[in-house]
Amino acid sequence: MATGRQTYEFFIPNVSLMGVGCHSGTGEELYSRGCKKTLIVTDKGIAAAGLVNKFVHILKDSGIESEVFDGTVPNPTDKNVEEGVEIYKKSNCDSILTLGGGSPHDCGKGIATIVTNGGKIADYEGLNKLSKRMPTFVAVNTTAGTASEMTRFAVITDTSRHIKMVIVDWKITPDVAINDPEIMVGMPPALTAATGMDALTHAVEAYVSLGATPVTDACALEAISLVSQYLRAAVANGEDMEARDKMAYAEYLAGMAFNNAGLGYVHSMAHQAGGIYDLPHGVCNAIILPHVERFNMIANIDKFVDIAVAMGENIDGLAARDAAEIAIESIQALAADVGIPAGLGELGVEEEKLKLMAENAMKDACAPANPRSATLEEIIEIYKSAL
Repeated sequence: MATGRQTYEFFIPNVSLMGVGCHSGTGEELYSRGCKKTLIVTDKGIAAAGLVNKFVHILKDSGIESEVFDGTVPNPTDKNVEEGVEIYKKSNCDSILTLGGGSPHDCGKGIATIVTNGGKIADYEGLNKLSKRMPTFVAVNTTAGTASEMTRFAVITDTSRHIKMVIVDWKITPDVAINDPEIMVGMPPALTAATGMDALTHAVEAYVSLGATPVTDACALEAISLVSQYLRAAVANGEDMEARDKMAYAEYLAGMAFNNAGLGYVHSMAHQAGGIYDLPHGVCNAIILPHVERFNMIANIDKFVDIAVAMGENIDGLAARDAAEIAIESIQALAADVGIPAGLGELGVEEEKLKLMAENAMKDACAPANPRSATLEEIIEIYKSAL
């Protein structure tokens, strides 16, 4: 995010491995950093698919012992973090390997935060609250959406308040991010669609964010273009390696964009739906995205024209306002094509909860970077339009 009118920061992992087969270097990355025993943080679905055993052997071949915590749930909670911390300490681990999508990565970041900083994860909600860096942290991605494997963000559900806490701190940026399309092939179509739309949301929000820079703009536009070209193919045929590879690059580029430019009301609002109803984050983002961006459009119409072009739309001869509207329509068409539900109501969101959700959304750490300020009533109306 911007630190001054002319000065900006840019955050990214020290090392990123990309491309087919790159996950084979996981053990070497940990070994080269002097690690001896690693906590593998994952979920039961990935463990059942056999991926955990695969990485246990990869680590063992590099001389590294491992302990497994597979208790992460889809919207990781403060209780997941506490369970993981206990296993890390009892097992005398010195590093963390997260294996999965955003949930294991975020849970692992929470565990790592407490291991080095103490206290409870709620103590670190907000911006730059950590005093110490995490232990050595390698994030192996199995989805193409959240970009948590390379960002300074973590989202953890507070089970007492039923809200999603957003932790933003460069000290929770993984040391190594690994994106290998070979281990993304097993993603089912619905998960491919949800994570892909999550990546699109990251790119769009970062592009129109108040914290955007020429560097983040370049990353965001390329991510938008790649998602628009390859998400449909990845959903239609999960074994299409070109589509999987391009989507892996798209989600990483989108992560580079929002990790530095910030996000906006889409994420602020989606966090509340996920926190109260335990809904999939990517699906919530995909549903809310066009409604927030239609609200945002007047803040910078030219940027929405750019989005339309990046999505492959022909805007020749159109006025800027009409071209910008094409961008919103293109987002909606992509979401429909990949099977995203039409509204939050289909997911069980109730109108009587919208005021509470809107109040929490306005307090969310992602809200300040939104390009247009909204009142509580306007946030409620956006929620209603997304029902």
